[in-house]
Amino acid sequence: MEIVKVIWGKYKYAIITFVFMVWITFFDSNSLLSLWKIKREAKNLQKETNFFKSEIEKAREQRDYLFSKNQLNLEKFAREKYLMKKENEDVFIIVESKD
Repeated sequence: MEIVKVIWGKYKYAIITFVFMVWITFFDSNSLLSLWKIKREAKNLQKETNFFKSEIEKAREQRDYLFSKNQLNLEKFAREKYLMKKENEDVFIIVESKD
């Protein structure tokens, strides 16, 4: 028991600091691990936000292109994207190999 008193008297500030660091790292509701997870999730959500903003911008550009006064743009898009054709036409799909 006396050795515990000696160790406590000599290293009490170090022991308290160590216990405090372990507590805030692992056990606290705002622990460093939970903060790290939250920051990682926020970074991923920010990446997704930027991706979807760029996709929205592409869709707006495509919409503006399609609904412009030139009907040929709409016809071209329908033919290329959805393989639509007129009644008298034949459509040939050419698939290029990746080699």
